[in-house]
Amino acid sequence: MIYFVPLYQISNMPEQQNIEYKQSWHDDYLKWVCGFANAQGGVIFIGKDDNGKPVDVADYKKLMDDIPNKIRNIMGITAEVNLHQKDGKHFIEIVTHPYSVPISLRGRYYYRSGSTKQELTGASLNEFLLKKSGKTWDDVVEPRATFADIDEKTVTIFLQASENAGRLPENKGLTIPELFEKLRLTENGQLKRAALILFGKEPAKFYPNTFVKIGRFGKDDADLKFQETEEANLIALLQAVLNQLNRKFLTRPIEFEGMHRLEKSEYPTAALREIILNALVHRNYMGSPTQIRVYDNKINFWNEGTLPEGLTFEALKGFHTSRPRNVLIADVCFKGGFIDSWGRGTLKIYDACKEAELPEPEIKEFQGGFLVTLFKDNLTEDQLAKLGLNDRQLKAVNFVKEKGRITNKEYQETFGVARMTATRDLTELVDKGILKSSETKGAGSYYEL
Repeated sequence: MIYFVPLYQISNMPEQQNIEYKQSWHDDYLKWVCGFANAQGGVIFIGKDDNGKPVDVADYKKLMDDIPNKIRNIMGITAEVNLHQKDGKHFIEIVTHPYSVPISLRGRYYYRSGSTKQELTGASLNEFLLKKSGKTWDDVVEPRATFADIDEKTVTIFLQASENAGRLPENKGLTIPELFEKLRLTENGQLKRAALILFGKEPAKFYPNTFVKIGRFGKDDADLKFQETEEANLIALLQAVLNQLNRKFLTRPIEFEGMHRLEKSEYPTAALREIILNALVHRNYMGSPTQIRVYDNKINFWNEGTLPEGLTFEALKGFHTSRPRNVLIADVCFKGGFIDSWGRGTLKIYDACKEAELPEPEIKEFQGGFLVTLFKDNLTEDQLAKLGLNDRQLKAVNFVKEKGRITNKEYQETFGVARMTATRDLTELVDKGILKSSETKGAGSYYEL
């Protein structure tokens, strides 16, 4: 018997994160059902076009039997399969609820991320299965490790930091095994992965990609000038990477205040520290190493791993909840005073750059990870492109960078335009705060940064 379910709160909205429209049924769409079951749930409409308009399903009677049977027999789950009718056209609604256990389709796991369906493999699958079991990667026991693999010097540094932060009471006189038990870094006397990442003598002996790569580039990504690699536990890496950047990769402009010599960093130390710390705490440790690229006018940090479900890059600019990928590592870093537990890391980065009068940092998803870019000034190609400058104006800014100034006549001759056009372009560059005109007017006037 076919039941016609009354239409209730079903709109002709375009496809979105939890809705898929398909004009006809294909067994391949079981992957979408599996993906919804492993994520936040969702709805598939069979018999609707991409805009949600009904197009009719001719074999709806057969599908009303086949679809729920295939979902149950192949994946071992149930879904609501409802038949609707509108304007004489039939369409089927498949409602999939989220499952707390991992669901596979013929031994493969699918996941709905944003508006796309993806098959989980390798490190992503491992992380997904751990999450469904109530664990995170760092909370798993490492049977190959013993306390001989722990660096006591790093433990001492952590204890001093935690005492200064006042976040780890009653730690006096504890042995390392007792401290690690208090920090939940052991289970039945065995070390967890987090213990080695945080305090290990050689974390790379267990997890090869725990190092940080730093490269100095010239005019483009093919122009690698030199590179360095920093390898250590998380607590030691934080300072080691900062030291390496300041020693070899970043210049420190010198100014004098009276007789006092002042050295300023190209980028705010607070922002650099927060970015590196976030990268080390929240990275996917089974993926690629953290990578830092230093250019003449910017520095970027790439770290494997995507945003938690429900969090957007725009939300990082304001209030957002803290949802760490590596819960245990984050908790120990909080107790050590290295981070807080309020999701303020990105806010600190934005605020530090604003205070230093630098452009707003760029944070985006790139090739399966986070890409955070700090800009040295507002005149990089990336920043200028956002201002909507025409090709002549972009070249004129580079001209002034190289020559120091440009006159109206030089603008006309360089770009082959009339005086009126040159005046309009230059005035717009002044209005946008990129150039300023000289105090001299008339024939001797010029424009500079």
